[in-house]
Amino acid sequence: MPDTVALIVAAGRGERAPGAIPKQYRTLAGKPVLRWPIEAFLSHPKVDAVQAVIHRDDRDLYQAATAGLVLNAPVLGGTTRAESVRRGLEALDGSPPRHVLIHDGARPLVSARLIDRVAGALDHADAAAPMVPVTDTLRRRTETGYEIVPRDDLLRAQTPQGFRYEKIADAHRRFVGQPATDDIALAERANLTIAAVAGEETNIKLTTADDFIAAEKLALSSLLDVRTGTGFDAHRFGPGDHVWLCGVKVPHGSALVGHSDADVGLHALTDAILGALGAADIGAHFPPSDERWRGAPSHLFLDHAAQLVRKQGGLISHVDVTLICERPKVAPHREAMRARIADILQINADRVSVKATTSDGLGFTGRSEGIAAQAVATIRLPA
Repeated sequence: MPDTVALIVAAGRGERAPGAIPKQYRTLAGKPVLRWPIEAFLSHPKVDAVQAVIHRDDRDLYQAATAGLVLNAPVLGGTTRAESVRRGLEALDGSPPRHVLIHDGARPLVSARLIDRVAGALDHADAAAPMVPVTDTLRRRTETGYEIVPRDDLLRAQTPQGFRYEKIADAHRRFVGQPATDDIALAERANLTIAAVAGEETNIKLTTADDFIAAEKLALSSLLDVRTGTGFDAHRFGPGDHVWLCGVKVPHGSALVGHSDADVGLHALTDAILGALGAADIGAHFPPSDERWRGAPSHLFLDHAAQLVRKQGGLISHVDVTLICERPKVAPHREAMRARIADILQINADRVSVKATTSDGLGFTGRSEGIAAQAVATIRLPA
């Protein structure tokens, strides 16, 4: 039986937030909003598992946002937040935890310190919520103008809100259909003991375009260790009718010869990311002596390098690949290559550059004996 499970509620539509997709799947500093809190809870020593609640139309978006993470299977939410939380709690009934931390998926910048405070408060209370004092002057619109509202005793409630699992699950069952602004409101209705802990101004909820701008700055400021790595690879031509370049199958009168699919672009980029991490090279992770990798698609190698960055709580800020060859022509496939790399790394395509050049007839590339590639990767890690 797990001691503490984080229940992340991400079934909303976020209609006030800009963008063509729900706000929890938009990117923030290079990775999906929802991935930020999920990684924060997964990496916390007091959290044993993470359970997400999502909208039924967001399955593909969720799978892309959480690729490579070990999570409970997502639960489909309801028409209200309360119903979504209740469904998430019910999904934990088979192996009920002692504590549950309920968090909004649109609060990406939850810190380990805040998780600590909420989880620790459950040692002496049935429920706990982070609170932040109201510092702005508040006014209420009236028929004659705007009157000041005293703020001395006003607090803003945040998530994660922590609970003893059995008690909050019982409250959700007892008060089905009754309106509640958050789970602490249900805890009050059920007469649970509630502890308040200090919230954090950086734990903002994304609602408007301005919120995204502020969160982007905060997210980047938390990743102060900026590193750059370089990579190089080359493969000769052999019999075949296509080459793999930057994850794209390009028709050609020859193939590239290698232990895997010989994708020089992805090999160079994998080494660049590994170099930025100080994590040896592609051969150390995928030895050519290992038959498992014979003919393997090179996106597996690049995905592995990207996962190593994410496991350290970092992000890939930008990558740049240069293909060196006389043929085939790269320009007709450039945008497909950028899109494929972005898909593998789970970053925006505007953070990916693919270029091509020749060697003016010099060397093995100039003699059309093969293709070479060099790459640069910039990553950001927590300081």
